[in-house]
Amino acid sequence: MKKMAIVLAAGQGKRMKSKLYKVLHSVCGTPMVGHVLNAVHGASCERSIVIVGHGAEAVKSVLGGSVEYALQSEQLGTGHAVMQAKPLLADEEGVTIVICGDTPLIRKETVESMIELHVQQGVAATILTAQLPEPSGYGRIVRGTDNGVLRIVEHKDCSPEEAEINEINTGTYCFDNRKLFQALEKVTNTNAQGEYYLTDVIGILQREGDAIAAYLVEDSAESIGVNDRIALGEAERLMRRRINVGHQINGVTLIDAEQTYIDVNVTIGSDTILYPGTVLRGQTSIGSSCIIGPSTELADTVVGDGVSIRQTVAEGAEIGNECIVGPFAYLRPGTKLGSQVKVGDFVEIKNAVIGDYSKVPHLSYVGDAIVGSNVNIGCGAITANYDGYNKSITEIGDNVFIGSNVNLIAPVKVGNGAYIVAGSTITHNVADNDVAIARERQVNKPGYADKLRKQARAKKDKETE
Repeated sequence: MKKMAIVLAAGQGKRMKSKLYKVLHSVCGTPMVGHVLNAVHGASCERSIVIVGHGAEAVKSVLGGSVEYALQSEQLGTGHAVMQAKPLLADEEGVTIVICGDTPLIRKETVESMIELHVQQGVAATILTAQLPEPSGYGRIVRGTDNGVLRIVEHKDCSPEEAEINEINTGTYCFDNRKLFQALEKVTNTNAQGEYYLTDVIGILQREGDAIAAYLVEDSAESIGVNDRIALGEAERLMRRRINVGHQINGVTLIDAEQTYIDVNVTIGSDTILYPGTVLRGQTSIGSSCIIGPSTELADTVVGDGVSIRQTVAEGAEIGNECIVGPFAYLRPGTKLGSQVKVGDFVEIKNAVIGDYSKVPHLSYVGDAIVGSNVNIGCGAITANYDGYNKSITEIGDNVFIGSNVNLIAPVKVGNGAYIVAGSTITHNVADNDVAIARERQVNKPGYADKLRKQARAKKDKETE
């Protein structure tokens, strides 16, 4: 049976008080609508129609060609929104999930189970429901003796007995596709808001003799819809807890899970330890037996096995096996560290390849460079890669020693086994095994320090007269 999805994403989201379109607000590194689409695609939905309205172009720019789109130019209710998909889906046979794009906590397993129940029972529609300890404000699900749905009663219309029901309508549905669009043709807007409500479809189907089922979600958190920043923060908290528990189950140690922030697409190998203040964003991938943190942020960074990273920021970097990075290092995009590389405190590396076993221990800048293996770069050494107009490359061979406070003025090449004396400013290539010295000869002036001090005192006395 063909499976399809209609994702409602046309609302402006005024309560978010944001220039960003509501469903594009991120939860753990992925836009809310992206989480919803991951769930329906994970449940094997073959076609996904995203209903767009305000900010349509912004949504399309994020989702691209992975889905189909239908435009709701006027916001006239949820039923009206679904009707915009009629030209695309009305003739299809199968089941259609209708789901809001601001429910990021929904899981693919829930969507799969809901569809399975719907098909098994052969009903026209299945409602995703949740049990809440405080259901005030939600429509209640009234079930019959056969456990089927008799009706949905809005909170304001509940009798005292119905108000005690804690099973609520989450706003996610599974429909027989043809019956959905046939029933939508009969929905009217004769209500206080003058809108076409999707919930009216349930009553229409029941009056026509069709059975309605309900699937009760195991975790009521999946039903959370995000309409403001408070709900967005709660969704972030719940998603982060779900992600962290998943990594713990897979063999990752989180010293303090409440102080560890991991995006949904991050992968981590077993026996890795994450210390508090660790932030892992984007497509970051970490190998096994690593120590990450405390106070470390990695974005879109690939980390090998057995790596130690402390108090470091890395973005778009690759870190090889058994490297030691930090504390207080900054690895910028294009950084590629080989195996067993050491990058120490207050070191910045940008768009540079550092070979195996090389060391940049402290207080150095390496940018736009290719550094060989077994190289030592001393304290305060830099590659001067930018002349104000162009960026140039520094090439350093294998087994090179770069002394402290050396300036390598790019473009320049340092050959294998070369030795650059501390304090040198290198502007010309250095051949293999050469020693390069580029600094003024030291001159000592006997007794001149006393003269300088006397001059300074005389100047100060004159200023105070």
